[in-house]
Amino acid sequence: MHPFDSTRISLAHGAGSIPAVGFGTLIPNAVAAKQAVKVALEVGFRHIDGAEVYRNEDVVGEAMHEAFEAGTVKREEIFVTTKLWNNNHRPDRVKLAFEASLRRLQLDYLDCYLVHTPFAFQAGDEHYPMNERDEPIYDKDVTLAETWQAMERLVDEGKCKFIGLSDVTLDKVKEIVAIARIQPAVVQVESHPYLPEQELLDFCQQHGIVLLAYAPLGHGMEPRITNDPVIKAIAQRVGKTPAQVALAWAVQRGTAFLTTSTNPVHIRENFDISPLPEDAMTEIQHGITTNLRLNAVVETGMPGFVPRNP
Repeated sequence: MHPFDSTRISLAHGAGSIPAVGFGTLIPNAVAAKQAVKVALEVGFRHIDGAEVYRNEDVVGEAMHEAFEAGTVKREEIFVTTKLWNNNHRPDRVKLAFEASLRRLQLDYLDCYLVHTPFAFQAGDEHYPMNERDEPIYDKDVTLAETWQAMERLVDEGKCKFIGLSDVTLDKVKEIVAIARIQPAVVQVESHPYLPEQELLDFCQQHGIVLLAYAPLGHGMEPRITNDPVIKAIAQRVGKTPAQVALAWAVQRGTAFLTTSTNPVHIRENFDISPLPEDAMTEIQHGITTNLRLNAVVETGMPGFVPRNP
């Protein structure tokens, strides 16, 4: 049995592939973010996931460039994803937002561009346009379908290989799949043993879409997945850490995942995962009854993990 570090999942009916093991860059401190990306690339991560709203695409770009120059990795060996933020959903803003992300990342093409959430906020320079009740001001004049058509044009122009959705419910994915000329290649959502998203995963697999799981270890929140008795018992049995068990489960069920850390030991540990015995997969499926969504972004478009004013 091979370790999972080089596993790739086919995208868009074989037109490419995405590494199953990816590194997320939601790290508010710019210095720490740059260092973490460099360590991740040195360890062997080949998928780097960013977003305009993380406000650190520039340092992620610097880290990648320094890795290219040092010969750690070549541009074509890494899969880079970033995301369109909610204030840029109007079709005339999509390309501008995309090009600004490319400039900050210092890249001439993107492997994957995602609609960060299906919620359009008021167009403008404010990431979080809020009313006096501290609620987001939504843009009622643009539909997700119109935003999606603008995303498709990016693929037509050749600067972006794949497009997808993020922080969506199954209904929204179905809505886009029904109208898309270019189908979503990736759907990025919170998913972990406490939120398996099995129905969404089944739908994605039927349609050749990769489900990309973020917070696969539950974002360090309580109740901690790594303290779960089922996962701890399996970890002891297979000689891995609870984190490695939860991440192996993610790959083995057919999803890709993103993990984020600034600690080099954890970055290495999160990369060093190997297949679980089948009985362990069954135990996780049937033995864990906790069901928990940690990030309410799918209901409002306001992400639970991204600091609003870093």
